[in-house]
Order: sequence, then C-alpha cells, then structure tokens
Amino acid sequence: MQQEKRQRPIGVFDSGIGGLTVAKAIKTHLPEEQLVYFGDTAHLPYGDKSTAAIQAYAVKICDLLIRQNCKIILIACNSASAAAYELVREYVGSKAHVLNVIDPVVAYVGEQFAQKTVGLIGTKQTVNSNVYKKKIDGLDRGVQLKSLATPLLAPMIEEGFFNNTISESVVQTYLSDPALAGIEALILGCTHYPLIKEQIDSFYQGAVQVLDASELVARHVGQVLQALNMAAPQLLGEPHFYVSDYTASFEASTQIFFQKKVNLEHYPLWE
Repeated sequence: MQQEKRQRPIGVFDSGIGGLTVAKAIKTHLPEEQLVYFGDTAHLPYGDKSTAAIQAYAVKICDLLIRQNCKIILIACNSASAAAYELVREYVGSKAHVLNVIDPVVAYVGEQFAQKTVGLIGTKQTVNSNVYKKKIDGLDRGVQLKSLATPLLAPMIEEGFFNNTISESVVQTYLSDPALAGIEALILGCTHYPLIKEQIDSFYQGAVQVLDASELVARHVGQVLQALNMAAPQLLGEPHFYVSDYTASFEASTQIFFQKKVNLEHYPLWE
C-alpha cells in the first residue's frame, strides 16, 4: 500500500503560469517525482477574485487532481492559499496531503528575520486577507511586516512582460512606495514574481534579501514526502499539464520553463 502511495504523482495548481516557478523548483529538487500541473487560465488572475469564487475553482481543480490519484496537492498560488487552503484540506480529507505556499515562507521568515522589518508584495487578495501578517505575528518572533498590494505584476507577467523596460518601470514604481521603506527582506508573495526576481534584486542592489518562495516550498515538499514516507523510488512519467482555457502564450511559457515541448491538455472546469 505504502509502495503504491509513493508512486503516485504530486498535483500542483495555480491560476496560470505563476505556479510553474514552483513546479520547476520541485522538479529540480525532487527529480524522481512525477508532476500533474493545472493552470486555471480561464480565471486568471485570482488576485482580484472574491474568496468564494477562488474556493469554487479550487474545489473543482482538486476533483481532477484526486482523479489523477495525486498523493500531494500543492496550492501553488498565494491568493488561493489565502482563500481556500482550509476548505480544500477539509474537502480533500484523507485522499491526498494538501500543502500551501505560504506556511514554508512564514516559517523561514520566523527563523531568519526575528526582530527585523520584512516587506511583502502580492495580489490584493493575498495582501488584504492579512494571512501573512496573522501567521507571522502568531510566531511571536518580533517580525514587523510591511505589505503592499502590487496588482499589475501578475497580469503583466502572464502577458510575457518580464525582464524588459515595461516591467522595469512597473517594478520600480511599486518598490519605491513608502509603504516598503526600511525593509531588510522582501517576500515575493505571488508565485509569478520569481520571474522578475532579477529586476527586484537589481532595484535593491543587495541591500534587501529577496525571498523566492518557490525554492522554500520545493524544500518543504521534500521534507513532507520524507516525513510521510511517500517519496517516489523512481520517475514513473513525464509531467502532465492541464489548462482550463488553452492559450498559445501559456504553452510557450511552459516550454520556456521546462526547456522542452510539453503536453498541454485542455480541461474546462465547467462544461
């Protein structure tokens, strides 16, 4: 039974290409694990959707990932982690182990930045949910969190505008906001943002540590697999990608990430 569980894939879902940063980090960190990825391209971005809408999408996506026999379901989206993690965990029950992208980052901040000032950028949904503040305050490590909603970044990245003059201008405008003054580290509170990490790093010129959640989350997934004795003994198949709305830009982005042609299957959430 345990052997069979180890051979099951890891399910990862996000509103679009952002979660691919996490999927790629997992693939690099855990090359034996087979991935099933769902990009909800019909409803992106999640950051400006209501909590109820995100919860409805998440439940439908989990139905598919459970049918794909996933042993772990990772919510690779901060907005969905903030809005739907508890509900998804209850909904999935014992069928799969549910993880989010917020907890590993919060734990790292608590360990590394006690008594320091840390910034957070993310979607309106993530920032307004106050989920990072509540969890970081709950650690009681004296971390002061300064948050700024940066709603233009995710759609800009989805459209392929990263590492160019347009993204540079938007990034500089946001990071210059007084709300982020005096920070020593910056949480990239959206899985799209590692794609502009170089531009964010160059803005701060080494003065601020930029925290890429994808690496922290990939390490966390590895620790959970070991703790639950569910790590795959060998790779059983290539990653499989589903999208709720087929777009050429998503396929192109996916191929850039994985450096090879990928099999994209169209799976509408509602017929």
